Amino acid sequence: MPEAVNVARARRETPGCANVVHLNNAGAALAPAPVLEAVIDHLRLEARLGGYEASMARAAELDAVYESIARLIGCRPHEVAVVESATRAWDMAFYAMRFRPGDRILTSRAEYASNVIAFLQVARRTGARVEVIDDDEHGQLSVADLRRRLDDDVKLVAVTHVPTQSGLVNPAAEIGRLTRAAGVPYLLDACQSVGQLPVDVSEIGCDMLSATGRKFLRGPRGTGFLYVSERLIEQLEPPFLDLHAATWTGPETYDIRSDARRFEAWETNYAAKIGLGVAADYALGWGIEAIEERVTALAARLRHRLAQTPGVTVQDRGRRLCGIVTFTVDGVPAAEVRRQLAAAGVNTSVSAITSARYDLGARGLSEVVRASVHYYNTDEDTERLCLALDSLSAV
Repeated sequence: MPEAVNVARARRETPGCANVVHLNNAGAALAPAPVLEAVIDHLRLEARLGGYEASMARAAELDAVYESIARLIGCRPHEVAVVESATRAWDMAFYAMRFRPGDRILTSRAEYASNVIAFLQVARRTGARVEVIDDDEHGQLSVADLRRRLDDDVKLVAVTHVPTQSGLVNPAAEIGRLTRAAGVPYLLDACQSVGQLPVDVSEIGCDMLSATGRKFLRGPRGTGFLYVSERLIEQLEPPFLDLHAATWTGPETYDIRSDARRFEAWETNYAAKIGLGVAADYALGWGIEAIEERVTALAARLRHRLAQTPGVTVQDRGRRLCGIVTFTVDGVPAAEVRRQLAAAGVNTSVSAITSARYDLGARGLSEVVRASVHYYNTDEDTERLCLALDSLSAV
């Protein structure tokens, strides 16, 4: 069993815990002090030395970011690109694929709006088709339906691991076993899973994975990363290149670099990049299994408490659930629930149908309130949310 998280220490090292009950970790988690200090320290170095000079002085630390991310997700450093967001990471992988009329893209009902919009755009341009895999009886992606749909016309399976609008955890490794056997590339959006759940690309079997720094990983905003398996890197030409991603070798020639950094751009936020590496090391220091154990247990207790609250309906589905808890309150719009919770000092968020039309639309929901816990949260934090809902339901 993983060693239990020292919650008191986690809270001491999280300055924001003194100010607010933060249950919006699926939006942007509270940064721990080491991440905050690393970012500020590099900004100060830039101010003293100059931006270029500071990055040269910290070259070893910047290279170590790739090693930290590789340890976090079970890959090799040359398979990692560091970019400014999970969306950019996902886009760089997806738009590097080449589709033709009749090609099929398979995705899940849990898919996020930005991903679906990209599917639809490419389908309009190329004549490819987008197909949504059915859910099973638990509300997660149906592995049986995926198996039925996989054939020679399928050019990509792109799935969200943990959706924005639910505590669901899709069966990523089971999907990977099918795609690997069929020889179909597999792109996993791990934006909401990295940092709260163990994510090992070798066990999952995905060919590409995108993630962000700001959510459960507790890194700076404006950071993300992309994993691309070395089996696939040189088959994918990024949708745009610069002098970092490629070398101008002659008046009319260029060579694209051979590692995953072909998906990066030359200019980047070096302070945030260093902070991302510190965030990965910080999570590894706690132990991802220990983090998962605490987060999922805390979320399960919150769901149980919410289910006992009059007028509140928990909306999570799935055989396996994580630290995201979604619910609705009878007769009260989600935005108003969020506003009143914020007035009580509790941070939550709202997931609307415009972010998850395949899923929420099929369930007859226009929006849900999202409370997302992390290992530095406590039962007192979640009880404060529930007490505020008790007051709200009495209005």
